[in-house]
Amino acid sequence: MRRTAELTVLAGVLTVGMASTLYAQPQQIITDPLLPEHAVEHVSTHVYVIRGFPNVGIIVGDKGTLVVDTGLGTRNGTRVAQVARGLSTNGQRLYLTTTHFHPEHASGQAGFPADTLVIRNHVQQDELESDGERMLTLFRSRPQFRELLQGAGIGRADILFDRELDLDLGGVHAQLRYFGAAHTRGDEITFVPEDGVLLPGDVVQNQISPNIICGSCSPRQWIAVLDRVAPLRPKLIIPDHGGFGGVELIAQERAFLVDLQNRAMTLKSQGRSAVDAGRLIGEEFAHRYAGWQSLNNVPQSVERAYQDSSGP
Repeated sequence: MRRTAELTVLAGVLTVGMASTLYAQPQQIITDPLLPEHAVEHVSTHVYVIRGFPNVGIIVGDKGTLVVDTGLGTRNGTRVAQVARGLSTNGQRLYLTTTHFHPEHASGQAGFPADTLVIRNHVQQDELESDGERMLTLFRSRPQFRELLQGAGIGRADILFDRELDLDLGGVHAQLRYFGAAHTRGDEITFVPEDGVLLPGDVVQNQISPNIICGSCSPRQWIAVLDRVAPLRPKLIIPDHGGFGGVELIAQERAFLVDLQNRAMTLKSQGRSAVDAGRLIGEEFAHRYAGWQSLNNVPQSVERAYQDSSGP
């Protein structure tokens, strides 16, 4: 039996209803790229979280353990895998999935044991292979990330799916879903129905301005994804970055994007350029959404709205 005494359970065993209330307030984005070594929160019956850059989810069943995201680089991946193994006291099979291809979410794959089964949707794997090296180069240009990304590369998946995959972990299920492009082309969410817990990657966050990265993504597409997430009605949402919350985070995120989309289309109909509209909406939103983080993303989101409305 594996020893778990080293693991510091910060929150204890909480019911999901208690957890969603406890984590309702937004929290600052953690920017330290090294995940904490002995800090894991038990947030529901089957779900644990390592809070950091990013928040890493671990779903533990009787037969299998699924890790959602790797952390930045091999050192973090090794750390996450060790925590997951420590929680797998019955020798459960280890699985890994990633919410999207960005380095803090996928570049730690090499730190996992060779027998780990890696699962992704096809679009995300394609995006990882086509744009992953460019993104790694960009992240390596930042001094705080460079050392952790030494030797990091592009990982392959053992199992690929198109739209959905249900993983039976023994007594609990992980529903992996691809609903379309939002933050990136290959955004993936994981829902744990028995616990009512959603791990949505960057698709749903807590008062953090949506960051539309890919050139073909747009606020309109992101809204469409949220409309497919909402029927899951999760009790606890664990975003990749920032604070946790309840189902209200979905409506909050949607309202922000609808506001941005409508304001952008109004200004476009008036003949304003994307640059002018981005500057103006950015200034408006700094007041309208005071307290939200990463509002510097707004002008780029406005540009994506303009491009999307122009058609092919």
